[in-house]
Amino acid sequence: MIPCHACELNATRLQKPKDALQRETYGGPTRSPASPCHATEESLRTGKAPIQVNSLIERVKSAMVGLGTGWILVLMLVLSIISLAIMLERAWLFWSLRDDFEGLMRDLGQLLRGGDLEGARRRLEASRSAEAAVVVAGLVEADRGVDAAQEAMDGASALQRMKLERRLAFLGTLGNNAPFIGLLGTVIGIVAAFDELSKVKMAAAAASTQLAPEAVMARISEALVATAIGILIAIPAVAAYNAFQRVVRGTVANTEALGHMLLSHLKAIPSATGSSAAAAASTVDRLSGGASTAAHTAGESERN
Repeated sequence: MIPCHACELNATRLQKPKDALQRETYGGPTRSPASPCHATEESLRTGKAPIQVNSLIERVKSAMVGLGTGWILVLMLVLSIISLAIMLERAWLFWSLRDDFEGLMRDLGQLLRGGDLEGARRRLEASRSAEAAVVVAGLVEADRGVDAAQEAMDGASALQRMKLERRLAFLGTLGNNAPFIGLLGTVIGIVAAFDELSKVKMAAAAASTQLAPEAVMARISEALVATAIGILIAIPAVAAYNAFQRVVRGTVANTEALGHMLLSHLKAIPSATGSSAAAAASTVDRLSGGASTAAHTAGESERN
């Protein structure tokens, strides 16, 4: 009986070693289908993420679900207390520095026009406003010239502005970022809700299936509460920040008005002094000229 061609091929393959058969099957060196290198090539070829990345994501998700949104709510509660304290402190400061600015400007103008610098200084020191504190610094240096008074008022204005704007940056930062903190709590709540949904699919008992939707609703409600609290914290912080910044800008404008009034008076003093000195010099010249003429006449009469 003559063997067929297929039978001869099978016999040849049976006679070959195991390594040769694996090289023919997988087209490379000896490598089993279940080896790690083959698994890595399969994951790269199919586009699947490596197992390490999946495990990292699971760990992060477990940490987020384990922590929950409770710490987000506590953080926002602490930030809201700090924000309220800053609002009350700044409001008290601005209230304590208020004064009748129109009356102060009117009195200062009258005293300066009357040349009573000491009286103007006492009037400004009696005021508790930030504008008066700046102009007093210029009056102290008024005897050194206009430039010295200007520099003194610039320095005092910078100090007063820093005093007025203290802690306002916290309100601005909190107003801009509180919604994002609440959004973080929302994301954590949604992740926890999806985790509960996955437990629903894996549950087999009827009791577990009935309790799981309640847990999902609780997670979603926590997420919404976190967002609402973040918005409630941001709105008053932004409103207070804008209101306080408006007060600061008004104070700076009033300070510049008083400062310009003082500088205009100081710039007018040298010209008035110069004209008075010129008039006094001309009077002296006239008197000396008259005296010399009288002496010359007396001398002529004596010679005659």
